[in-house]
Amino acid sequence: MRLTHLGGPTVLVELDGWRILTDPTFDPPGRRYGFGWGTSSRKTEGPALGLAEVEPVDVVLLSHDHHADNLDDAGREMLTRAGVVLTTRAGARRVAGGGDVRGLQSGEETVVRAADGRTLTVRATPCRHGPPLSRPIVGPVVGFAVRVGDQRRTALWMTGDTVLYGALRTAAEELDVDVALVHAGKVRFPTTGPLRYSMDGSDAVDLISTLRPRVAVPVHYEGWSHFSEPPAHLHEAIDAAPADVRERVVWLDRGVPQEV
Repeated sequence: MRLTHLGGPTVLVELDGWRILTDPTFDPPGRRYGFGWGTSSRKTEGPALGLAEVEPVDVVLLSHDHHADNLDDAGREMLTRAGVVLTTRAGARRVAGGGDVRGLQSGEETVVRAADGRTLTVRATPCRHGPPLSRPIVGPVVGFAVRVGDQRRTALWMTGDTVLYGALRTAAEELDVDVALVHAGKVRFPTTGPLRYSMDGSDAVDLISTLRPRVAVPVHYEGWSHFSEPPAHLHEAIDAAPADVRERVVWLDRGVPQEV
């Protein structure tokens, strides 16, 4: 598997001949985006590569469409040229893909087929993008567990934007994962005080310890003003983790393809 981290949650995954893109964000930096209920965030870093360097894309794994740090304007436009777009059920009603947009809720699976017969089986996994009872406000989010062909092992798990909670722990206990993309950053907003909307470094360590993937890749912890945990703190949490966790973590340099 080859991974190229473009910034934020956006990763190009090259797997068994497939080009898979997670949460497309390609707008330039500087703009502030509203997230609803008085919350907003400014994009502080642009993508490491442009769309021309990333396309064509066979499959987009879109954890949710309603927050610009997971799908911005340029990312939304590129969906019209993607092969298959997988997202939430609500998101599938709102986005315009290249003709094959599929909405999933946690626990549902779909099979993506290539013209040459290769297949990917993708299962939506649980996310809660905030504290208890926040889902009606923050909206639905899913992660994705991807299997290749008839393999039983999960080749790729993208956690999506989520706090660490019971259903996510259960998924981590049940999945047998090769490579995990772990969304972190400890999202907070001034208007909602101490409430957190994504995992911090300690949560990431806890999740990786439970999941025990071959490789864990932290993503979506930089590039936006609503991340309250500086990247250095995430690095410190990983560095202080037990060896069994620390040795599984791979840090990606933005824009640089890396075999994992």
